[in-house]
Parts: sequence; structure tokens; C-alpha cells
Amino acid sequence: MQDTIIYIDADNRLNLQNQIRQKLVDGILNGSFPPGMRLPSSRKLSQQLNVARNTVVAAYQQLVSDGYLVSRNRSGIFVSQEMLEARVGHSSDSSPAAQAESKAWARRVKAIPSLWHEEHGQPNWRHYPFPFIDGRFDATLFPITEWREANRLSLGVADVGDWSTGSGDADDPMLIEEIRTKILTRRGIQAGSDEILVTMGTQNSLYIISQLLADESTRAVMEEPGNYEMRNLLHLRGANVVAQEVDDQGLVVDENLQGASIVYVTPSHQIPTAVAMSLERRQALIQAAADDDFLIVEDDYECETNYMDHPLPALRSMDVAGRVIYIASFSNALAPGARLGFIVANPGFIRRARQLRRKILNHPPLNNQRTAAYFLSLGHYDALMMRLGRVFRERRMALRDALNNMRGIPLEISPEVGGTTYWVRTPRDFDVGNLTREAEKHGILIEPVEQYYAVAENAENCFRMGVTSLPHGKIRPGVEQLIKLLRDLVRGQVEQLETSSGSWLIGDELQRTMAGATILYREVYGAPCTIEHLPDGTMQGRLGFANEDRDTGRWRVEGEQLFRKWDRWVYGEETAYYIVIDGDKIKYFNADKQIVDSAFIRLAGD
Repeated sequence: MQDTIIYIDADNRLNLQNQIRQKLVDGILNGSFPPGMRLPSSRKLSQQLNVARNTVVAAYQQLVSDGYLVSRNRSGIFVSQEMLEARVGHSSDSSPAAQAESKAWARRVKAIPSLWHEEHGQPNWRHYPFPFIDGRFDATLFPITEWREANRLSLGVADVGDWSTGSGDADDPMLIEEIRTKILTRRGIQAGSDEILVTMGTQNSLYIISQLLADESTRAVMEEPGNYEMRNLLHLRGANVVAQEVDDQGLVVDENLQGASIVYVTPSHQIPTAVAMSLERRQALIQAAADDDFLIVEDDYECETNYMDHPLPALRSMDVAGRVIYIASFSNALAPGARLGFIVANPGFIRRARQLRRKILNHPPLNNQRTAAYFLSLGHYDALMMRLGRVFRERRMALRDALNNMRGIPLEISPEVGGTTYWVRTPRDFDVGNLTREAEKHGILIEPVEQYYAVAENAENCFRMGVTSLPHGKIRPGVEQLIKLLRDLVRGQVEQLETSSGSWLIGDELQRTMAGATILYREVYGAPCTIEHLPDGTMQGRLGFANEDRDTGRWRVEGEQLFRKWDRWVYGEETAYYIVIDGDKIKYFNADKQIVDSAFIRLAGD
């Protein structure tokens, strides 16, 4: 036998004892250590691995207890014969049947998921330095300590007795009560325990609802752009899916909703634009549902990350006729691992949803449900939401400021509502698809938006940027890299200093023009901004619809360039521009003599 049979991996997350157990089990099951093989003594193996002998002894003892190894007095430790007798044979990574495409099943598949829009994303997104993609979460956001405490409590003797035996298709009553009293009340929803069904997350909820409510006779209205996952599920059921326009108040409520069976909406943060449905629009939708006899499926996406002082009520809380089916999940920072969501609807619908769920999975794991119940009952969930609110608000503002202060081409972003994404609009002739591909090559992940549109021709020239998947410190460097790439891609397509219309000002002429000049423009997120260049070399800036954000700074002219430095704005860093005056317009050009911004200018004395 070779001197060393296994190796210790310094980067492995398991402790030394578990690494030894894992590697021995792998070797036994894959045939590397055949039945009857004698293993090194604990002393010898500990010397080979440079670990304490007690560590090896403990690993051996556990494997003997589990039946993988047998200990023979005065002979040593051997691989068990019995462990492998129950195994039919060694399984490779790919079976013979898997290595050949079989027509026996391929022609019988009734739905082909590859023909649907697939979710944009990378399975190895964590390896990219700047993943600006929504729905992915960096590990620092997960409440490890609090979740461990809740999990430990769920493993108490009495609790294990509750969830290990289960009760048919019933959910954990403790979790139902916590959802009813802790989560739903935050959204203004009053519900009985028979109006709540626990699911394996939002996607599972949508599947159940589409199965119960949609078939070939169904006219389903969806937001355009909208959640392509729900659209795919409705198409799978053969429903007639109608795309309905979304404006800055959310889903447009008009005569196009007439004749609908169901209307699917994401009112808290519209998928994908992040627009919040106004109170007036919510009231109109509720009234339309009553007048035209349709159901509303309310996907309360990102309801917990609304930064408005007075969050708008859920549609379900405004519903007095039982027409709203409400779905939500636990915080998205928990959801990828915990996979828990819920549906709130009238008892009759919940009974049918429970019957359907029974056919699929009976119920989500009760141990996870009990852990989540303790997580809620101990106040960890509310504390988490407060922390995430602060974190995401800071990250989103950092993304907004970076996009605003580092312009490469004209950009616009969605209004300030909340959530974790920005919907970034570019000029109509800009190739967003090429930007997405090139950005990935530079380690930057952004999300194109075509898949959110039912009609491809309706797609705006946009991309989405999210902030959940990368820490605050990476946002500005990531945007700097993206803007640099943008400028490289549009080189030759945008206005250049040498060929610009208007007058290129330098030296004394630039100094005289800027002294006393007032600049008026809008930020990328739509807020108006006024900048006054005072003759003494100081600047005063007012930002916002009520001039609520103010700053001061200094300006000067050196040679051919205008230099500006704010106390707080633009990170308090000095910037330099070449200046062209074209009528009432001022144009700013960067060091590469590419236009990066323009605004209205009012000269002193005008």
C-alpha cells in the first residue's frame, strides 16, 4: 500500500477530523480502498498527515460506528465487506444511457424549456469582481449567528418531536402564526391561519397558482415589461397572455383589462423597472377587478426594501371582496438557501393549493419551517430587515452617485423608490447586447432586459444593475470600469472636441465666460441641479426639486481646461474638462476629448 492514502486540503471548510472521514468514505465508495483493505494505523496516518493522533482515532472510530470500517483485535483497521455488498455497482459520472441521446424520451417531451426565455445570470457569478446582478446575495448578508441560534432551538427534543413526525400536509403551526402576526401585519394584511400556505419560495408559489388558475380558456394580463418566469408558467398552461403597459405609476389600468381572468402585478417594486404602483392606481385596479370580475395575483416583490417614509399598503390589505391572491417570500438574503415563501388567499383557494402542493412535495421541510419560526419569534427577522434596509440603501445610493458622476454616454435611471436595482436607459442606437458581452469579459456582470418583454420590439434600450451581490466598496470601482468600457465602445460614435459644434474656450476667454455663469441640468435620476460659478472662484450647488441638497466648491481655469472641486459632491475629488459653448448649451469633454455631459448655461448679465 502507498505511504499516503489521503491528503489534507488547507482550503477545505471542513475541520481536520471531518476531512479525514470524508476522504476515506469517498475512497471506500468509489473503489479506491477495496473491501478488506487494511488502513494505516492511527499513529502512522497521523504522522503522514501531520495531525494529532486523536484526530485520526476519532475519525476511525466514527467510521467503524457507521459500518465503513471494521476493527480487528491485534490486526488493525480494515475496509468493511458489508458496506459495499448492498451497492449494485460502481457509478461513474456519466452512465451509458446518459452518454447517448435517446429518441425514446425526447419525442415524448410535451414542453421544451429551452424554447423559453432563460434567466440571465452566471452560475459562477461569485468569481466575477463586479457582479451587478439582481437576486444574488454576497455571503456577508446572511445572518449566520442568528440563523444558527434558531436552528439550534428547532433541534430541541420537543421541537424535533413536532417536525420529525409531521401532520399530513399541514405546515408548521408556529411558522404560520409568526407569518400571520409578524410579516403580514407589516403589510397591513389581516389573515387567519387557514388563509396561509407555506411554499418553497416565490417560484413555487407562482407554479401552484398558474396550475390552479390558468388553462387554454384563460386571458391573463401581465405587466410589459414583466416577470418572464410567470409568463413562461402561463404559456405552459396554454393561457392567452396579454401584455399591458407599465408607466411611472405601475400597471396602466384601462379597458384592456376587461375580459381578463387574472391580472398579475408586482406593485411594491415592479419587475424589472422597480416602479412602485401609486395608491390611486392600486385603488383603480381593485375597483376594476370588482367591475370586470377578475382575480389579482399580487407578487409583493422586494416589499421589504421600500425606502419611502410611508410605504404603500399591499393590494391584499385593500381587498374586501377576496379577489387578491398575495404571494411573498422571506427576505431574499435568506430565500436562496432557506427557500421559504407563502401564499395568502381565501380559505377555499388555500385548500385547493394545499391539495396541489401535496401532489408535488407534500410540504416544505418542517425542520426549516420551525427554524424560520424561531428566527421570526426571536426578532431576528425584523433586525435583519432593518440592517438590509440600511445596507441596500447605502449601496443603491452609491450606485446612483457613481452612474451620475462618471458619465460616458447619456444615461437615465429609474426614479427613487427603493429596491435593489436601477433600470439604466441608454441612447436608442446604443448596442446594449454588445455592452453586456464586453462587460463580462472585463469581469462586470450587468443584465439585459429583452427577456422581460413579451414583444421583443417593445424592449427599451436598457440594462439593469443590482447591488445585492457585491459590497459597497466595489460599486464605485465597478462603475468606473463600466464607464471606461462605455467610452471605448462609443469612441468614434459620440461627439469629439475637435469636431464639436460651438466654440472651444480656453484661457482668459474660458475664465471670463465661466465667471458668474449658472449651469442648469438634470441628474441621471431626474433631479434638477443648479450650479453657480461665482467670480471669486467659488461654486454653489443646489440639487433636488426643493433644493434640499446643497454643496459648495471651487473652480479655476488652467490653460485649456476648467477644474472643479466640490466639498462633497463627485466624491470631493477634482475633475477637469475641456469646455465648448454652443448657443445656450455648455458641453463638457474629458481628457480623451470625448463629450461626457452637457447642460444649459446662463451667462452673467443674461
